[in-house]
Amino acid sequence: MSAIRLIVGLGNPGAQYEGTRHNAGAFFVRRLAAQYDLSLATDRNALGESARGNIAGHDLRLLIPETFMNESGRSVAAMARYYRIDAEAILIAHDELDVPPGEARFKCGGGHGGHNGLRDIIPALGGQRAFWRLRLGIGHPGSAKQVSSWVLSKASADDQTAIEASTASALAALPLLLDGDDIKAMTALHSESHQPARPSED
Repeated sequence: MSAIRLIVGLGNPGAQYEGTRHNAGAFFVRRLAAQYDLSLATDRNALGESARGNIAGHDLRLLIPETFMNESGRSVAAMARYYRIDAEAILIAHDELDVPPGEARFKCGGGHGGHNGLRDIIPALGGQRAFWRLRLGIGHPGSAKQVSSWVLSKASADDQTAIEASTASALAALPLLLDGDDIKAMTALHSESHQPARPSED
């Protein structure tokens, strides 16, 4: 039986943020729900949209917080408390500056790495860090001063195509993780790369 009981997709609510880099996690969960014919609906108890259903043979809950990114912990902790879900049974899908577009990584545990969503989730879960993460690469703008505008803007057409391809790869590798084959899942996903071609500097 899968150790994971809850999959969360991070993002910001509102039409103005749809399709932005920071909403890569929410995009993943929407794709996951669509793939398994699950309907996300407003869940006042969890401060977000949620769904429950069979995903690759496992009974799972999905959550997209409707709080802003830096208050994601309120939503995640509310759902975890209500359904008595331990941190170790949660997978958080989020955008990752330190991974290039077209690549994605599974990771268990660790710090927040500067991500405002994770920064809020860790203390909300009582300081527990042993949750799983799906790090969806969006690349880095090259300067810390540009990070805020970078994550809140839409990716270029080539980068968006690459992000969607890595999302598809993560969806394909997810059943391995749910089955408890975390090494196989990480190997399968980490060996995939859909990085867009960059112009030659020659």
